[in-house]
Amino acid sequence: MNTTTYDTDTASTTHTLTAQAYYSGFELAHDTYNAITVASDGKVYYVLSSQAYDRGGQLYVYDPATDQIRYLADLTELCGETTAQAIVQGKSHVRFYERAGKLYFATHVGYYEMIDGMERLPQNAPEGYGLYPGGHLLSYDLSSGEFEDLALAPDGEGILTMMLDRDRGHIYALTWPLGYFLHYDPATGELKNLGLTCARGEAGTPGDDYRVICRSMFVDPREGAVYFSTAEGDVLTYQPGDAELRQLADFDLRLDYFGRYDATRPGSMGYNWRKIFWYAPEEVAYGVHGNSGYLFRFDPREPRIEIVERITSEPSRRSGMFDQFSYGYLGFQPGPDGDTIYYLTGGPIYINGKRVKGAEEIAKGGVKGLENLHLVTFHIPSQTYKDHGTIFYADGQRPTYVNSIAIGHDGTVYTLARFEHNGKEIQDLVKIQGPFAPV
Repeated sequence: MNTTTYDTDTASTTHTLTAQAYYSGFELAHDTYNAITVASDGKVYYVLSSQAYDRGGQLYVYDPATDQIRYLADLTELCGETTAQAIVQGKSHVRFYERAGKLYFATHVGYYEMIDGMERLPQNAPEGYGLYPGGHLLSYDLSSGEFEDLALAPDGEGILTMMLDRDRGHIYALTWPLGYFLHYDPATGELKNLGLTCARGEAGTPGDDYRVICRSMFVDPREGAVYFSTAEGDVLTYQPGDAELRQLADFDLRLDYFGRYDATRPGSMGYNWRKIFWYAPEEVAYGVHGNSGYLFRFDPREPRIEIVERITSEPSRRSGMFDQFSYGYLGFQPGPDGDTIYYLTGGPIYINGKRVKGAEEIAKGGVKGLENLHLVTFHIPSQTYKDHGTIFYADGQRPTYVNSIAIGHDGTVYTLARFEHNGKEIQDLVKIQGPFAPV
């Protein structure tokens, strides 16, 4: 963990928040994206990821009422692959989606092979091990505690992105690294592969058929259509019964405010939205473009997009610069009231009045340089933005690699972040005590 002391931006907010770190018991815990959710029982379900080829990601639950953590399962065991002697199910990259008393989620590969300087799906397994068998769709019964293995992704692909239609039960997913679109029908148990969505995805060759894959989808509950974006800024849609994906005509996300991108090059999300959700009161979706930090409103029936606000931190808004995480941040969700967006995002660090700069570019999703962590809320009905301040641990250190968020029934914010435990940097559960008034 970086222990350097920095001067803060003298013009930044004077408020600071204290984050409490928890150790769940997994000494290999590495960066987790998205995989934390507060369920209807008020408990916090989360996955701690693993980079090891022989030790899978671990699933836990935290009970705010008792302030206790309980171990639930090993992801590889849930997939029935402990005797397969193959590269394990290292992580989950998706939120838990609840429907009819069950949580639905998916598994992903956590062990990579460096090929031509990029992290790739392994083509050469460690000695004695088989290649990664593919990600699984899973469910967990909140009452009985039973897990069910629903489906296996094709061609040894991990499951990167997932969405559940809560009204109809259909599950949609995007795979990594190729970017297949999958549809799981709960009535038949069939998993349908609708094919590639973005050239050869993140398995492609940079400058040619490489495309970064969308990390977030939403379902319009009115007709059950699912929507997701592409690095080129197009929006694709599908609903059960369709023979293929459809691109929205005369519409794209290539806005000047989002920046300019070469979709064939790694190192950004391009014109993809970073995170998005359906907002029922207005029958539209609200999303954030990761690199620029602009909040937007998307009406899929028009279709039409409107810029709402730049919801980066106050110091970032003043600096006019992008934040340091190359893809932007995934910690973006509506809170318990349904009207308030909670966003964990970055803020520049200043030394002697000068902004700390990071690398110009990196060829993956990652931190280009050190920055602060801020909690921002945006209240949709009143259009009110609020930066609640910079977040630190009690010892003054900064939470880093934060790409998840869950909001408790009492307004407490939970995430997964890096910190030092017994002399080693891990990523584990972090609590930021709420509630936080949005206005």
